[in-house]
Amino acid sequence: MVPIGWVAVGDPARVLPPQEHEAIWAVQKELDFPGYVFGLDRPAEGESLMPAISERFGRALGRHRDDRLL
Repeated sequence: MVPIGWVAVGDPARVLPPQEHEAIWAVQKELDFPGYVFGLDRPAEGESLMPAISERFGRALGRHRDDRLL
């Protein structure tokens, strides 16, 4: 069981509290999470994926602006 807000990482999995950023990152840094989930390259140090992700989701949600309830 993984408590709410905690993270399970690794193989075998370790359950870590959210404040253990360094331990979580030590496992995750080799994974291609941005590529796998968003199809984007990992940003350079100090940069963020959020502008590209926000634009993508905004475009996707915008396609529903003319939807109507059925």
